[in-house]
Amino acid sequence: MQVGDILRKKTARVATVRMNETVGIAAQLMRASNISALVIKDVVRTEGNTAVGMFTERDVVRAIAEHGAAGVNLKISQLISVQELVSCSSTDTLEHVRHVMNKNHIRHLPVIDNHSLIGVISIRDISTAFDDEAMATQTVFAA
Repeated sequence: MQVGDILRKKTARVATVRMNETVGIAAQLMRASNISALVIKDVVRTEGNTAVGMFTERDVVRAIAEHGAAGVNLKISQLISVQELVSCSSTDTLEHVRHVMNKNHIRHLPVIDNHSLIGVISIRDISTAFDDEAMATQTVFAA
């Protein structure tokens, strides 16, 4: 099974936040969308509006734990270090993506095809897909 198979079942909207937004705004966006991670976008001169990272519930907790209540007013850019973005493509297998997540200790990956953000896949999405596949296999053998 591939990442694209999961994305076809999910809503097409990808929740994003800009680097200059505050932790508080990011937390409100996550709450309003009932999600636990946002794709961080930044304006890059050569590429325009581009994904540069992920901002998660863990980042919100870390900001408050390290800075107290003032943590909600910090800019996302003050908390993250933009390194090489860990991502996947829609043609990657779920086994490969699960390995990448485990290796990097992350639970969400942006899905990028042809330099465009097309979705986000979570460890929960992968687990559900494997569970569904196992149930389908059991049903076939039970019949």
